[in-house]
Amino acid sequence: MKLVLIRHGQSQWNKLNLFTGWKDVDLSEEGIEEAIRAGEKIKNENILFDIAFTSMLTRAIKTCNLVLEHSDQLYVPTFKTWRLNERHYGALQGLNKKETAEKYGDEQVHIWRRSYTTPPPALDKDDERSAHRDPRYRNVPQEIIPDFESLELTLKRTLPYWMDQIAPKIIEGKNVLVAAHGNSIRAITKHIENISDDQITSLEIATGQPIVYEMDKNLKIISKKIL
Repeated sequence: MKLVLIRHGQSQWNKLNLFTGWKDVDLSEEGIEEAIRAGEKIKNENILFDIAFTSMLTRAIKTCNLVLEHSDQLYVPTFKTWRLNERHYGALQGLNKKETAEKYGDEQVHIWRRSYTTPPPALDKDDERSAHRDPRYRNVPQEIIPDFESLELTLKRTLPYWMDQIAPKIIEGKNVLVAAHGNSIRAITKHIENISDDQITSLEIATGQPIVYEMDKNLKIISKKIL
């Protein structure tokens, strides 16, 4: 069975070097092209999906749709979940990364961005940027909507969906596409590759590049390649 993980194509805020998190930002023109090329690569590899999963955020949803469209697979059933959203960057969301480093220091910002356990400052629930005010999460219990997340917290939020919804499809013999975000994909990767807490901090996930795993029914990785 094949599992394909893909981080969304470049977003408009990636291009502007802003902390994005749960802010709903569209793809840039380059990001659209990345997603189209990813679909074409998948078509050339003759990978046929049975099911697809994506987040509740536009940049991932559009990437998923473009990948399926340009691999001639728009018919594939697709499921959206907040549990595949990007890591919540708290009060950093919308801030320029370079300016934030100048204000708080490179070391502190590096810890916020790369530490496995240290979250950024929390975003106030009454802030206009808060997910508590976003109608797409109206069916999510308010007490579990995050106001900040470390990568560890992102994994704890993502892993139950992997265990309950995604992994069982692979065990059934299905080929699965997951179009999500840098940190939700890092969380899944950490789990399936058994990467240590220290090592995961250095793992980079490029935008728009399909990561193709071949797995057996015990979820053991047989091969991995990046298209």
